[in-house]
Amino acid sequence: MKAHVTDDQNQQLILALKPRSRKIIFIACIGICLIPAVNPAFALLLGLIVAQFTGHPYVKLNHKATHLLLQYAVVGLGFGINIHTALQIGKTGFLFTICSISGTLILGYFIGKWLKIEKKTSYLIASGTAICGGSAIAAISPVIQAKEHHISAALGCVFILNSIALFTFPLLGHYFNLSQTQFGLWCAIAIHDTSSVVGAASKFGTQALEVATTVKLGRALWIVPVSFISTFLFKNPAKKINIPYFIFFFILAMFIHTYLSFIALLNPYILLLAKSSLTLTLFLIGAGLSRATLLAVGLKPLLQGVSLWILVCAFSLYAIIQYV
Repeated sequence: MKAHVTDDQNQQLILALKPRSRKIIFIACIGICLIPAVNPAFALLLGLIVAQFTGHPYVKLNHKATHLLLQYAVVGLGFGINIHTALQIGKTGFLFTICSISGTLILGYFIGKWLKIEKKTSYLIASGTAICGGSAIAAISPVIQAKEHHISAALGCVFILNSIALFTFPLLGHYFNLSQTQFGLWCAIAIHDTSSVVGAASKFGTQALEVATTVKLGRALWIVPVSFISTFLFKNPAKKINIPYFIFFFILAMFIHTYLSFIALLNPYILLLAKSSLTLTLFLIGAGLSRATLLAVGLKPLLQGVSLWILVCAFSLYAIIQYV
């Protein structure tokens, strides 16, 4: 035990003595992620390696940077989606969205109660799994007056499972011989964060990416009603609710792509920037998953998150194969 502490102290000393080297390595990795040939999965893996071996030199800015980059990426992807196609996709995913969100929240409540997890931590994990991962947790946590340790546990759990999903979902999609539409819908329902949904779907195909992005952003709007319900469940009606306004810019981008044909010349460049923003987002998410972040999750919250996620994955996959 003493040797372990000494190793940790030595590692901290190395990081403290060479901050310039850490920054150079980090910026070089950002440069690598901006190469068009680099995919989101590689960027995430690169971020995880950086987090474990050199550390994140700009960790205080990480959350804000990933938040903004993801919004830019999503809006940019809207310039590649036809609004009529999106409306058709929305109709297909609407029933799945209602059933999966309500079912996930109910399952999360009972699993959390069975594992005797603190109520706010359990609720944030269930909300993040049901709607859109870190965005839902960030929006709902002030509404229920969650403390830092509740938020950290929920976010850590969600980001760990996002990382796993980005690598495993494309493989499972091919294994179960899913169509582009089926896979896109499954990603939108069963993967927590929009970044990992888009990253996994983009590896499967263009149509899967359109379906996944459209359905996932439709689900993100459910942050608003779930936040309202949360104010009554936790008896805290005075808190402001964060609305994901960038979704409306995504819809505007689809309208521009569909009806303003002269913009089409710029679409390839806009989409390239959007994909680069997404790749960089996933690198930053990986770089934020330090050993301390992973350990802060705790066994029971992680068990709740994993159990809930497996159930959502299995039930949604079965329903999609049967009915889509």
